[in-house]
Amino acid sequence: MESVHNSAATTQNTQTTPVTPAPASFSLRRKLKARPELILIPAVFVAVVVIWEAIIRYFEIPIYIMPAPSNIALSLMNTSYWDNALYTLGEAMSGFLLAAVFGIVLGGLIAQFPLAEKTLYPYLIAIQTTPKVAVAPLFIMWFGFGMTSKVIIAATIAFFPILVNVISGLRSTDPARLELMRSLRATRWQIFTMVRLPGALPMIFAGLNIAIIFSILGAIVGEFLGSRKGLGNAIMQMNVNLDTAGVFATLFVLSAIGVCLHVLMGFLQRKALFWADSSRIPTV
Repeated sequence: MESVHNSAATTQNTQTTPVTPAPASFSLRRKLKARPELILIPAVFVAVVVIWEAIIRYFEIPIYIMPAPSNIALSLMNTSYWDNALYTLGEAMSGFLLAAVFGIVLGGLIAQFPLAEKTLYPYLIAIQTTPKVAVAPLFIMWFGFGMTSKVIIAATIAFFPILVNVISGLRSTDPARLELMRSLRATRWQIFTMVRLPGALPMIFAGLNIAIIFSILGAIVGEFLGSRKGLGNAIMQMNVNLDTAGVFATLFVLSAIGVCLHVLMGFLQRKALFWADSSRIPTV
């Protein structure tokens, strides 16, 4: 009885003993060791900026030829950049959503129905092989200098990566799973929603990740050709005024937008594909 009492007391003491949390510094070191890019990415950026600034100051390169990072930072304080950035972002995201809807719907039809592929795919290839820069002036003439023409140009450029990845993803379904669904007398729609579409989501998200960057390119191309507002229009005006620091600042804003959209799409991909093996998810 005494041994049982001692054992119970030991168990009670063990259960009530508080667990000491790991120090925050130790947890941070483990995280940095597992992901060294968290240090390397900002370190490389700082090193490039310092070397760039030193070269400009040492050789006394004129600002209209190559601005120093400090000049670019001063130019970024102009609020017009951010107004133009929101306008360009609206064009790009509208074009991206339009391309995503048409790309996923047409990709699903082509992957599911061979007749749709034989009928539509040659026209889609012809549209893709046509240089978008050559077609963009037509959109400007047809739809004007407003946002509509830029949205259509952005959608045209972003459409094909989504289409190709949707078709490839839907056709890469495991044949054993399809045979199992057919043996259970599943309908075509049930096979599509339960097997084909979930299996294709990694490829679809890879296409969306590419397309969301291409949509920014399409919006900028349209603004180059004719616009009243946006980052592309700002770059054209700055080139005329030899405002090189402003051009670099605009390019920095565009790069920041692209990186943010890429990170956002990666976040949505991880949330939507929480069930998938991360090592098998395509990354861009």
